[in-house]
Amino acid sequence: MTALPVDAWLGELAGQRRQSAHTLSAYRRDLSLLQELAGETSLATLQSHHIRRFIAQLHGRGLSGRTLARILSAWRGFFRWCCLRGEMAQNPVEGVKAPKSPKALPHALSPDEAAALLDPAGDDILELRDRAIFELFYSSGLRLSELASLDIACLADVGSGEIRVLGKRSKLRVVPVGAKAREALTAWSARRNELLKAGQDERPALFLGRNGTRLSVRMIEVRLKRRALQLGLPTHVHPHMLRHSFASHVLQSSGDLRAVQEMLGHASIASTQVYTHLDFQHLAKVYDAAHPRAKKRE
Repeated sequence: MTALPVDAWLGELAGQRRQSAHTLSAYRRDLSLLQELAGETSLATLQSHHIRRFIAQLHGRGLSGRTLARILSAWRGFFRWCCLRGEMAQNPVEGVKAPKSPKALPHALSPDEAAALLDPAGDDILELRDRAIFELFYSSGLRLSELASLDIACLADVGSGEIRVLGKRSKLRVVPVGAKAREALTAWSARRNELLKAGQDERPALFLGRNGTRLSVRMIEVRLKRRALQLGLPTHVHPHMLRHSFASHVLQSSGDLRAVQEMLGHASIASTQVYTHLDFQHLAKVYDAAHPRAKKRE
């Protein structure tokens, strides 16, 4: 069987489809890789089991799921073109999927970094507001959308050390509010109305912007990022990181996965296990202390 016309396909992509030189170079590398993997086997005789084996080999070399998906896309396009030209009867790449890459977990701040972020920055009204926001994120593990949607009425529960939050799928949950967060919320609420404009009606939002309206999620992100940059924290800090830090620190201190699940509002414990990663050393200590077969005999 004659070799499949790789150069003809690339030429058509360059001429008729006006693909960039960069894209064509990537396709050529991907097809050269395919030929390398196929060895003495003609590309025209490849079947799905060959492609799956090639992808497994590449995965074993350390290529990510995203990279393998891109390679498969190039191979699929080439074989589809060959089928349309009558060079092959069936596309061997159809139905073959790249392995999924593990989800990249957000980084957690260290306890010292979290403490620095939450240290009072001053008595300016916006700084008081920001501190209340950051303290509440870290104290209660709220999602950004949950915090931004809080109304002033929620402060009625804060005195008793809790807050009611409407989470995903409109599910109501009660989360704890620590002493530092309560102090910050009290300081903010005492001056909150200063941001209301003259003649402006009372607004239900707990957190207000300069114009006296509900503070947007985007502005919360901006203010948190700015505060982290001012402190010189070594990483990009965003609200999700504070939620993750809350969960990681509570879980590492207590080991109570179910309680953290409830506080985060996760429907499945599996979500909490993925979200609040524990280092292996901590897990090993828990295992050694709890598992009867791990305990040393006296």
